[in-house]
Amino acid sequence: MDNRHFSAKLRGWLPLLPVLLLLLASYWLSLQVVPVESVERVQRHDVDFVVENLSSTTLSEQGLPRFKLSAEKMWHYPDDETTHLQMPILTSYFSDRPPSHTSAKSGLIQSHNTDLQLYDEVQVVRQRGGLSGEQRFQTDYLHVIPENDYAETDHPVMMLSGKNSISAVGMELDNQARTVKLLSQVKAIHEPTRH
Repeated sequence: MDNRHFSAKLRGWLPLLPVLLLLLASYWLSLQVVPVESVERVQRHDVDFVVENLSSTTLSEQGLPRFKLSAEKMWHYPDDETTHLQMPILTSYFSDRPPSHTSAKSGLIQSHNTDLQLYDEVQVVRQRGGLSGEQRFQTDYLHVIPENDYAETDHPVMMLSGKNSISAVGMELDNQARTVKLLSQVKAIHEPTRH
């Protein structure tokens, strides 16, 4: 009777035998497989969008043009969140005087920032209105903060006004306060007007 009882129990467990074998095989395989070290995903430096003939105008609280950024071409890299500009021109508008124009061969905007870094043949033209003509500033690099009407450089700069010229290294240009601060090595050439 014990023998019959044992074979009845064995027949009851027999359907579970393949499942047990499958579990043992899975366990054995998991011991044999060595996990692969995680490889960091390297993001490539590829352009994700390009805009040609860009023109973007920011309005003041009164709905009037505040400044306008235009460029022949703009492209963006998602890996470092930089926006590059080809032949950018920034025009700043004022209610009480003519606009000023800032141009360069190339420009850069860092991630989610409104600051503009301009490179190569940078030129700022400020119309002064009336008989006083215009002021021109030339440099090879300029950091512009359009929201504050402010620009600065630590590179050599040339300021031209009529027949007068001033060269310096470093400049702070504040269009709101209408001031120019030349930082070092200032040299001026003044040509008197002849009547």
